[in-house]
Amino acid sequence: MNWISEVVRPRIKTLFKRETPENLWVKCPDSGQMVFHKDVEANGFVIPGSDHHLRVTAVNRLRMTFDEGKWLDVPLPDVAVDPLKFRDEKRYVDRLKDARAKTGAVDAFKVGYGRVQGLPMTLAVQDFHFMGGSLGMAAGEAFIKGAETALEKRTPYVVFAASGGARMQEGILSLMQLPRTTVAVRRLRKAGLPYLVVLTNPTTGGVTASYAMLGDIHIAEPGALIGFAGPRVIEQTIREKLPDGFQRAEYLRDHGMVDMVVHRHDIPATLARLGRMLTGQPAAEAAPVAETPAQPVAEAV
Repeated sequence: MNWISEVVRPRIKTLFKRETPENLWVKCPDSGQMVFHKDVEANGFVIPGSDHHLRVTAVNRLRMTFDEGKWLDVPLPDVAVDPLKFRDEKRYVDRLKDARAKTGAVDAFKVGYGRVQGLPMTLAVQDFHFMGGSLGMAAGEAFIKGAETALEKRTPYVVFAASGGARMQEGILSLMQLPRTTVAVRRLRKAGLPYLVVLTNPTTGGVTASYAMLGDIHIAEPGALIGFAGPRVIEQTIREKLPDGFQRAEYLRDHGMVDMVVHRHDIPATLARLGRMLTGQPAAEAAPVAETPAQPVAEAV
C-alpha cells in the first residue's frame, strides 16, 4: 500500500475541506448569472440584474404579501387519500408522502387571512413545489374554503395560481374540482365581493380552464407562462411556429387575456388598491383583523 497517496493525502483533503450548502448560489435561468441565495431571497426571489421572477413557496408568498409577514392560517378540510388506489411507476400515496416530506405542506394550497397594505384580505396560494401545484380534491376543497372564509369575513378573495393542471392520479375526481371552484367564484360574485387572480409561472391546464380565468381582474407576474396546453404541444398540433413570447404574461396582456403585468414587489400595493376600489372601503375604516405571526421557515427556491 502506498501510504502517502492512500492515507496521508485523503487526511489532508479532509482537514482542509469546507462544507458548502447546496443552495448557497442560484443560477438565473435567463442570463446564467450565479447569484448569492441570500441576495435573491432578500429581493423577494427575483434575480437582481435580470429581474427574473423565480417560483416561491406558498409560505414565502404569504409572508411577502401580508403586512409584516403576519396572517391567520385558515384550517383546511381533510379529504380521502388515494380514493382510486392509483399506481403508475409508484403508488400515489407514496408520491404524496414524498411531496409532503419535501415541502412540509399537506397539499398544493395554503390559505391565509390578514391585512394587505392595511386592507383585510383572504389569500389562497397554490404551491408549484407540491406535485406541480396540481389540482386535486384537497386543492379544490382548499380553494372553496378560502372562498367561504372571504364570504364570512366580507373580504376580497385573492388567488395566486401556479399549476401544471389537474392531478391525473385522482382522475374524474380531480376534474370535478373545475365546476366546484367555478360555483365558489359565482357565490363571491353574487355577494358582491372582489375576486382577484394573480397568475404566476406557470399557470396551465385545467386551472387555467377554470378559476384562474374567472377573476374580476387578472394580474400576472413578468414572464409567467400562462395557457392551457404548452407551446410545444400547440406547435405540434397546428404545425406552425408560434410568435415570440407566445403565452407569456406580456403577450397575453397585449392581446387582452391579462389585465396587467405587475412586478412582484408591487403586487401587495396593487392588490390593496384594487381591493379598495372594488369595495369602496378605505383601509382606515376596515374592521380589525386577528393576526398571528407565521412560523419562520427557511426554504430553498
